[in-house]
Amino acid sequence: MSAALPKSVEKSVESPSLEPSCRDTAAHALSIVRDGVITGEGPTTKGRMHFSRSLDADDTAWCVRILTATAVNDQPVSRAEAEALFEINEAATERTDGGRFDDLLAKAVAHYAASASGLKVPPRNVALVQDIESWAPAYASKVNSEMLEWIAGQMRGKRHNNRRLMAMVATFLGATALPLAGQLPNVFDIGM
Repeated sequence: MSAALPKSVEKSVESPSLEPSCRDTAAHALSIVRDGVITGEGPTTKGRMHFSRSLDADDTAWCVRILTATAVNDQPVSRAEAEALFEINEAATERTDGGRFDDLLAKAVAHYAASASGLKVPPRNVALVQDIESWAPAYASKVNSEMLEWIAGQMRGKRHNNRRLMAMVATFLGATALPLAGQLPNVFDIGM
């Protein structure tokens, strides 16, 4: 994730709605990315070939740029932002980003789950860009079960299963998952 941003993302932003000033505007900007993924049109697809229902490296770079913007970098990922990422995940039926979005989704959900459990989390430019294993394991037993239930609810019945997110649930939230072990096989295909 630390690679340079694609040229389409580096260009000056013509839409102020893509420059977040707070977590609410970041969630809105992510919804614009989602709309671009769905239609293949809009400010996040301008100047490049983009097919509807596809997610490429530029789309993922837009998400990283929005989520790590200076205005929100020191705040935890919000529920609205995490939900917007789940919507992008569901909207994309074709993936050409080499798994980068799946990785970002898992990290952002872990960041949200830890912060919503009352834990102090690293800045986004650390948590969303570095390996999740560099910061998340310290929180495994401290994330509350409501967060795992929320994640399970977001993934239940979805067309696209995110293996990276499922692995994060199994490791990062593993200790919290024990009370919910009976429910997990219905939500996650973890090979039981």
